[in-house]
Amino acid sequence: MVTLFLLALAADITWPAYGNDPGGARHSTAVQITPQNVINLKAVWNYHTKGLYKPEKGRPSALETTPLYVQGKLFVTSALGRVAALDPSTGKEIWSFDPEVPKDAGYGDFTNRGVAWHLSGKILAVSIDARLFSIDSHTGKKIWETDLRQGLRIGPSHFSDYEQTSPPCVIGDVVVVGSAVADNGSVGMPSGEVRGFDVRTGKLLWTWDPIPNSKIGGANAWSVITADPKRGIVYVPTGSASPDYYGGMRKEKNHANSVVALEAKTGRMLWSFQTVHHDLWDYDVASPPLLYRSNGKDAVAVGSKTGHIFLLDRTSGKPIFGVEERPVPQSDAEGESSSPTQPFPLKPPSLSPHKIELEPSCVEMLSKYRNEGVFTPPSEQGTLVIPGNIGGLHWGGMAFDPKQHLLIAPANHLIALVQLIRRENYSAARNADKFGMEFAPQTGTPYGMARRFLLDESLQPCNKGPHGTLSAIDTRTGDLKWQVPLGTLINLGGPITTASGLTFIGASMDGYLRAYETATGKEIWRSKLPASAKATPMTYVHQGKQYVVISAGGHDERFDPLGDEIVAFALPD
Repeated sequence: MVTLFLLALAADITWPAYGNDPGGARHSTAVQITPQNVINLKAVWNYHTKGLYKPEKGRPSALETTPLYVQGKLFVTSALGRVAALDPSTGKEIWSFDPEVPKDAGYGDFTNRGVAWHLSGKILAVSIDARLFSIDSHTGKKIWETDLRQGLRIGPSHFSDYEQTSPPCVIGDVVVVGSAVADNGSVGMPSGEVRGFDVRTGKLLWTWDPIPNSKIGGANAWSVITADPKRGIVYVPTGSASPDYYGGMRKEKNHANSVVALEAKTGRMLWSFQTVHHDLWDYDVASPPLLYRSNGKDAVAVGSKTGHIFLLDRTSGKPIFGVEERPVPQSDAEGESSSPTQPFPLKPPSLSPHKIELEPSCVEMLSKYRNEGVFTPPSEQGTLVIPGNIGGLHWGGMAFDPKQHLLIAPANHLIALVQLIRRENYSAARNADKFGMEFAPQTGTPYGMARRFLLDESLQPCNKGPHGTLSAIDTRTGDLKWQVPLGTLINLGGPITTASGLTFIGASMDGYLRAYETATGKEIWRSKLPASAKATPMTYVHQGKQYVVISAGGHDERFDPLGDEIVAFALPD
């Protein structure tokens, strides 16, 4: 989930991480740093965001912001939502705005992934406690504030059930926001309406509900919303309906797990494409929809946690290379009716494996669980799920090189264990846990849930590697052009491409920022960061000098250190 600007271009604007494309292609026209000289790239400044916080309960804060460069300033956010304007050459702070969020609420994803900008000189930002702000980009003074918890079909029963983590989407004079909803507490989690507000006043203009007239929550758009300003359309990625792993109470059709095209001025739905039917695996559309043009067609690429990429016509939502409904394993859980088929794109191939190949050290331990490949439903017996709930393609998303027609995408290949626990046995199972399972009650259903990623006794994944990859898809043919291993364990964070033929990405838990040759996938540079980068880099040219910046916040304190630094790289003078 990275910074997004969706307005007419101006000469002094460099769109962060997207080059000059408001549709999320993350391609920069900068050519100063090349495959030939990138080896000389060095860190030139760093900035401490002062946002690292470890509450007594819940997850620590996580630095995941992608900076914004506009009108000669660099705008960043801390994990706590503090917005700062920096000198792009030195990283020196010019001003800051602090929303003063409550820090001990127990947020699920305690982060802030960036801000947006309006041509009138306003910064648009959200805070984790679900407030939308307009800030003067010159002074850092608040212009207006809107409480996003108001007016929902189903409001939050607990404070941390409803959050904002992704930057707003600004298109024309409308600012569009989704929400981050806790997934598995109950059937009636907060509803996932997408809303449009007047960018000048903060007044609500429209609401679109992915599950209208229902008692079910979720199906929220927590990832980045992208847009086509010329057509006046926003492209909304939605997640699963509540709760994730049992759907017996949500059998009606809905727009969960979909990419949805909405008219930006009114919120009217133009089309919807569902990537997973009746989701039972937490397979959100977490990857921001990416708008591109290839073979003379305007298209949108939609990445799924399944590892699938669906390439769709931007106007109609129809698949470009075809989609096939294939039979999938069926649920044996009480009251469940899993979908008999699921959509599989004919091209490109899945970027994550759909069958599990176990390491010898794990075979005996895992032989008792259901293991029938992708879309094997959760069960009381316990089910092996690949890709696990992180995905596949995740919120780091993809990048597109328009000259080479290549879609660049990171993916994870880890397996998870998911188990349904009957309501009467849930408390006892939670108290007896010895494996560090993540439990959720799924109140209102017959089952609670437990899940974890599967590691052996040496903390290595139970499936054979590589456990993460970076891939290139030729959008003209739908074929996989290359695929290379990416780092260690989980990779979270996206790539950017440049017109000089480079792809930059952090993402890996091993703590490196890397540069690849976009045409071949060859790694040609790397630099160790203060902490790993669970964020997407961006690049800009300021006063004739190109910089690459990335947030180094760490992934998981169990495996690597957490941090609060934004690091900038440039070539020597």
